[in-house]
Amino acid sequence: MEKEELKQDDSEYKEREQDDSKVLETALAAGHILLENGAEIARVEETMERICRHFGVESGNFFVLSNGIFATGNRNPDSPGGQYAKVQHIPVKGAQLDKVVEVNQLSREVAEGRYSLEQVQEKLEQIRRMPGKSFPVQILASGLGSACFCYLFGGSLADSLVAFAAGLLLYIFVLMVRESRISKITKNICGGALVTFLCILSYGLGLGDDLSHMVIGSIIPLVPGVAFTNGIRDIADGDYISGAVRLLDAILVFLCIAIGVGVTFIVYHRVFGGILL
Repeated sequence: MEKEELKQDDSEYKEREQDDSKVLETALAAGHILLENGAEIARVEETMERICRHFGVESGNFFVLSNGIFATGNRNPDSPGGQYAKVQHIPVKGAQLDKVVEVNQLSREVAEGRYSLEQVQEKLEQIRRMPGKSFPVQILASGLGSACFCYLFGGSLADSLVAFAAGLLLYIFVLMVRESRISKITKNICGGALVTFLCILSYGLGLGDDLSHMVIGSIIPLVPGVAFTNGIRDIADGDYISGAVRLLDAILVFLCIAIGVGVTFIVYHRVFGGILL
């Protein structure tokens, strides 16, 4: 009888251990999707804790950085056994905020008891496989964004039309080099130089009224607004390491864009003389 009870206890412990691992894996999957798609650190930690707490895993031990998640958890924090740990490296990628919204909403529905663990895993897999915007839509959005910001900063309608065309060509270039092995620094310098060259060429042909407004509007698709904003929010929330990393990355992009624009103007001045701005 004692052996049978021991076997039963052992099987129950292993089953509970397996369930806890599934809960942690599910929470990590949610955190992975959030972090790689531009969510701030506090949101990632809150979502993971909400999922674990709902499924009975008492854990406050989530340490999230800008490119990695460290997680531990167990049902009974006072017991020496049953501890689980997982580390995931998450490369820095572009923001896809529709996935962030979906995971955030899913976590709130999980807290309300609408889904089982298996259903949550299926939902997360569906969110992970959500397609991004098609290339034509991204290119068109880049052109419209460039034109609108050019007009917002004081450009004329002619300036905005030039910025629209430069924005379209810029994002075609961005999509072409996205999967290449070219460094991020080189990509941003080349992108800044490309739009500046296009604006100078258009201005020289008599298209547009103010070159500075055209250039300012055209480089907007390169500006990492989400990363910069999240860096400030992370620092405000006390996540100084991740916030500083994101701010440094955004500032580096700003610097690369400025180098691309400045070098193009310097080359034009050395070759043709005169000042355009």
